Amino acid sequence: MKKIVRRNAFYAQSGGVSAVINASACGVIETAMRCRQIGKLYAGRHGIIGALTEDLIDVGRESAATIRALKHTPAGAFGSARFKLKSIEQNRTEYERLIEVFRAHDIGYFFYNGGNDSMDTALKVSQLGAALGYPITCVGVPKTVDNDLPATDCCPGFGSVAKYVAVSTREAALDVASMARTSTRVFVFEVMGRHAGWIAAAAGLAGRGAGEPPHIILFPEIAFEQQKFLDRVRQCVGDCGYCVIVVSEGAAYADGRFLADAGTTDAFGHTQLGGVAPLVANMVRQAHGYKYHWAVADYLQRSARHIASRVDVEQAYAVGKAAVELAVRGVNAVMPAIVRKASKPYRWVIGQVPLAQVANKEKKLPPGYIRADGFGITEACRRYLEPLIAGEAYPPYKNGLPDYARIKGVAVRRKLSGEFKI
Repeated sequence: MKKIVRRNAFYAQSGGVSAVINASACGVIETAMRCRQIGKLYAGRHGIIGALTEDLIDVGRESAATIRALKHTPAGAFGSARFKLKSIEQNRTEYERLIEVFRAHDIGYFFYNGGNDSMDTALKVSQLGAALGYPITCVGVPKTVDNDLPATDCCPGFGSVAKYVAVSTREAALDVASMARTSTRVFVFEVMGRHAGWIAAAAGLAGRGAGEPPHIILFPEIAFEQQKFLDRVRQCVGDCGYCVIVVSEGAAYADGRFLADAGTTDAFGHTQLGGVAPLVANMVRQAHGYKYHWAVADYLQRSARHIASRVDVEQAYAVGKAAVELAVRGVNAVMPAIVRKASKPYRWVIGQVPLAQVANKEKKLPPGYIRADGFGITEACRRYLEPLIAGEAYPPYKNGLPDYARIKGVAVRRKLSGEFKI
């Protein structure tokens, strides 16, 4: 009988968090705790920074009840970070530091829960580990509210954002319609989506018939034409008495300039975007003089666990579970992927894709999902989106508020001397 070699495992959350990233953490942890091949499970405090600074959390010190409760708790329980490792050629030191920390704590499995950049990091750690004589099994755990990871039907985190945006659009539209005769005529709702319009598209689920809101959706994939937009606003107010507009933060002109370019960049080198909703609303005011209101969903859309999609929660847990199962089978440098088998009824399974196929790659809204006039979604898009927002998975409530989990976060004793600067 072959002897089982037990190695420790490391899990980290990366980038912008979501309503269901902790469900993936729950899937990783509960599965790892049952695996004979895995000894201790550590988590990085504030993501990959926890590995670089050897600031590890002993997940085994958390109660089983706390781990179960992660499944209904939003945000990143272990802390995330917007920290992009440079290429190995640019900064080999950071990757060598990761291997040094992994070696010191006998970590043989690395689970990185994030998006495009995170999959790239996991791939590079896998490659460098082998090159440095310390092979480590690296499996990416998909997560991004933007739904822009390729090679997977959808991304955990997106379904719940889509549900929040569709519900919020429908409810706000009812509010505007009831007051439009004597008050607000135009409502502008800004949602996330830098280059991909998946979240903006989800707002289209709020209405189905002709003239139902949202009347206008501004996608990053469609070049913004100001006069065409203003003409459509005037037409909507004339026909319906009011106009509901959903705008993606990444709406841009034909030359690629974002409408809301703030002139700065974030930690990943992405253009920092200011509020596009007030900018668009002001265009309408100047052109037509309509009374308006605007709102920015911002963190509310990605943290709204109280209205999460049941399908999204199930898929988030499933990819975490699958990541561990793949790793202990010796499958390296892959990402669990959601494979759609049917749309009505929605059936899906978990597959796998090489990290090289998803690292630093971006999936945009297909042209066939955008209406010919550029201001709405097609029936094909609706068929794709509707299953992803299906079902409710309400958290438990206490004293009228959601009862979310908090980890103890017991630190693992450091084994390396000196401080690593990041």
